[in-house]
Amino acid sequence: MGLYNIFNIAGSGMSAQSVRLNTTASNIANADSVASSVDKTYKARHPVFEAELARATNGQQQSESYSVKVQGIVESDKPLLKEYSPGHPLADADGYIYKPNVNVVEEMADMISASQSYQMNVQVADATKSMLQQTLRLGQ
Repeated sequence: MGLYNIFNIAGSGMSAQSVRLNTTASNIANADSVASSVDKTYKARHPVFEAELARATNGQQQSESYSVKVQGIVESDKPLLKEYSPGHPLADADGYIYKPNVNVVEEMADMISASQSYQMNVQVADATKSMLQQTLRLGQ
């Protein structure tokens, strides 16, 4: 694997963590929302990552490079929070309101993890850039 492939890997990792940060931010922003039915209630969303192996042939030489791909974003299947509040304007006929299945503490931990992963990918790209620059200086 050449040093240039590392930029693809780190870049795809940063892109994937950016999606993770955005979905986590969306979950936190909607954590306190209320709905009148299960169908209208916000459900926590999480990205699904996949390690992707891309094979390219260059003449007779075959090289492999890995990247991170966001396969999709799925909604959580955790049960929604059902609260009895007959005086609430969004209460259903039985007096219940529905709240998202978002755990803010878990989301904050996920946000910290995604942020650190993003920073690590930036550091990998910076270290690779530094190595390439030092290699070019050797030829002078």
